[in-house]
Amino acid sequence: MKSNKSHSDPVLRIDKWLWAARFYKTRSLAAQAVSGGKVHLNQSRVKPSRALKPGDRLQIKKSDLSWDVEVLGLSSQRGPAKQAVLLYQESAESIAERETQQGNNRVLYQALPKPGRKPDKRERRQWSKLEDKAYED
Repeated sequence: MKSNKSHSDPVLRIDKWLWAARFYKTRSLAAQAVSGGKVHLNQSRVKPSRALKPGDRLQIKKSDLSWDVEVLGLSSQRGPAKQAVLLYQESAESIAERETQQGNNRVLYQALPKPGRKPDKRERRQWSKLEDKAYED
């Protein structure tokens, strides 16, 4: 049996590319995000093992930020951030939306009351639970 795939077309797993492009710290975090529906390929939900090729569009949601990027290159190795940026091109609308959201986050953070002392053990646990819930969204 012959496969219909051409060996000249470079392809790479989507979770491996997300890790190499530095959207996620580990490949398993990237795979969890893809499985959880946080990453869409060409506006459709995919599995972590889905093949990615140059020219594909990815919509990535991470906490309250989102990216809309076009894949320009593939790399199976994680390199410096300067090389990772060359693997994709982000749309102008995505950049503007993300900067607006980051600005809103800064304003909200500055509006929070400053504590007069260090948090005790109970307060640290409460903050940890709150942060875990925010990260899951």
